[in-house]
Amino acid sequence: MTVRQDVHSSGSPVLCQSCEARHRGVCGALDPDQLVALAKTSARHSVDPGFELIGDAETVDSYSNVLSGVVKLTKSLSDGRQQIVGLQFAPDFLGRPFKVESAINAEAATAVSLCSFPKAAIERMLKESPELEHRLLKQTLNELDHARDWMLTLGRKTASEKVTSFLLMIARNIDPTIDSAATSASFDLPLTRADIADF
Repeated sequence: MTVRQDVHSSGSPVLCQSCEARHRGVCGALDPDQLVALAKTSARHSVDPGFELIGDAETVDSYSNVLSGVVKLTKSLSDGRQQIVGLQFAPDFLGRPFKVESAINAEAATAVSLCSFPKAAIERMLKESPELEHRLLKQTLNELDHARDWMLTLGRKTASEKVTSFLLMIARNIDPTIDSAATSASFDLPLTRADIADF
């Protein structure tokens, strides 16, 4: 992991100032000193679609903020079948703190930019910062709400309602600036047809 070059001793790091994760994501809970400390250990990188970010049962050694793009979370069966169990968009936090190994696969569904930091650094900050812990809990509960909504969609909605719910979920997350009262929106689907069948 390369060390950030934009970090200085006071105020917010330059790259963090315009970062969506700084304002809407978990880093928004950090004070300037905490942000500088975390930024000193972080690295930004980009990956292509299809790149595996986290493997199932892989040892966890880092976490990331999604800066742009879409990450698909999957669970697999022993015979190779898989199910997409979630999607993550900017500024979601990627990873499961305080766990030794992962329980899901995370793969870039589109080109993805990430800001990654060592497991030890973020877990130490979570123990020291109730605000950071609260922000991460809030994101986790939002993901739980989305999972419950999706269970309802899969279990009880008609085929056309399922497609509508899927498109609405993508539209709301792919561009948070889209007005929820708008009657139309335009966006590229971040998943292939095969991915959509697995969702």
